[in-house]
Amino acid sequence: MSISLSSLILLPIWISMAQIQQGGPDENEKTTALKDLLSRIDLDELMKKDEPPLDFPDTLEGFEYAFNEKGQLRHIKTGEPFVFNYREDLHRWNQKRYEALGEDLANLPSWPQSCDPPSSVLQIAGIKCMDYLTQMQLEHLGIIITKYVYELLEKDCNLKKISIPVDATESEPKSFIFMSEDALTNPQKLMVLIHGSGVVRAGQWARRLIINEDLDSGTQIPFIKRAVDEGYGVIVLNPNENYIEVEKPKMHVQSSSSDSSDEPAEKRERKDKVSKETKKRRDFYEKYRNPQREKEMIQLYIRENGSPEEHAVYVWDHFIAQSAAENVFFVAHSYGGLAFVELMIQREADVKSKVTAVALTDSVHNVWHQEAGKTIREWMRENCCNWVSSSEPLDTSVESMLPDCPRVSAGTDRHELTSWKSFPSIFKFFTEASEAKTSSLKPTLTRRSHRIKHEEL
Repeated sequence: MSISLSSLILLPIWISMAQIQQGGPDENEKTTALKDLLSRIDLDELMKKDEPPLDFPDTLEGFEYAFNEKGQLRHIKTGEPFVFNYREDLHRWNQKRYEALGEDLANLPSWPQSCDPPSSVLQIAGIKCMDYLTQMQLEHLGIIITKYVYELLEKDCNLKKISIPVDATESEPKSFIFMSEDALTNPQKLMVLIHGSGVVRAGQWARRLIINEDLDSGTQIPFIKRAVDEGYGVIVLNPNENYIEVEKPKMHVQSSSSDSSDEPAEKRERKDKVSKETKKRRDFYEKYRNPQREKEMIQLYIRENGSPEEHAVYVWDHFIAQSAAENVFFVAHSYGGLAFVELMIQREADVKSKVTAVALTDSVHNVWHQEAGKTIREWMRENCCNWVSSSEPLDTSVESMLPDCPRVSAGTDRHELTSWKSFPSIFKFFTEASEAKTSSLKPTLTRRSHRIKHEEL
């Protein structure tokens, strides 16, 4: 087994730290000395020498992967699934490669056991190994998988990309949604799809499924295609596209002179020392987390779409509410369910008048915490169903402590699979809800006469 350069350099330090941790108060001086030594290690250069550049391909073909006829991601030459440990003893590089290809935030593989020695070093700086991983996960948005799914939405599903805000200027940050050609003009049915939180984007349920399983289970494409075949218009929301990142401009802050402050010189020096130590500690973490990152970025939020909840309300006001469809149906997964409940709270009357049924899949909404009123809870009991993760067979009733909508099993105990596993039941639920609504719109006399004849038969 090969040993990396950084491991060879830091190994004596790890051993010394382990010995110090077993000692008593007399070892404080040695600990301080080791901290000083670590603070002076140029991790930037050290780790750049220890690993290849973080320059990854920007296409699936560049990674030598492609989706086969079954929608499974496989290596072009070997036919094997995606391999995480592509380079032995380069765990950080492997992680970056995996993130560059795209992975669901909540389901990344656990950090290898070899992280244990460095975690001691990180703990000196007040950082845990998993904190480091979480930050890394948040930085990468799975560009390749996202772009690939966007192409499928446009080419295979014939959806159009619509820019939002609708009145955005050329210079302001923008997002987008996807819509079928007849989304606003279809007089009968409209289906609205909302995914969960994390790094997933429009058209996705879970990137982990896209990478490790197939496109059918991990994307919304099967829902879109069946909806179109059954005469629905379709709108695909993009609730996690809330901001753009731009390079932070350099700020020249002029420090105040010592004469302009009333603080004693000793107190100022102590504050300056603390500030420098804090900056040193932060820089230590930044170098370990991403030593090859050269630019500091800031986030510019998209107007009226700065959160999934804002996004849902915006799309409702500017698109769904303007649609001609007599029956609107929602499919909302995980945090998407919370976004829908928030939409109901803010647009209760409009939603009730236009929405026929809502299919939630392992929704994380909470009618108490979101302060949904009694009328909303009653409407949800009549018009919503939540397919939750459960080991029970599909559509088996599952008890709930919350007084909102019925809960049934999705036929799987895996959260990310609940949408795909409940796929046939959701369309059946929508069909029955549409028929029930049509039936209820008939004159009372007709319904009563039909019931009498049925009972006589």
